[in-house]
Amino acid sequence: MTTPQIIFSVIVVIAAVLLTAIVLFQSGKSSGLTGAFGGNSDTYLGKNRASGMDAKLARYTKWIALVFVVAVLVLNLI
Repeated sequence: MTTPQIIFSVIVVIAAVLLTAIVLFQSGKSSGLTGAFGGNSDTYLGKNRASGMDAKLARYTKWIALVFVVAVLVLNLI
């Protein structure tokens, strides 16, 4: 393997791990059995804090997914 292949392979692995972790940190839509048994914080402050953090996590997910896709495409072309 050449040096660029190694670099992009490491970027792909790091992006995949980060993407998996960020998706797992996001809260669900509270539907189905998890919403019924998990409890639901319907307070005003709970909603704002959750939506703020969820908005940040969604933004990070989009950027890391973009890095992942670009790195995989570049790795394929090398």
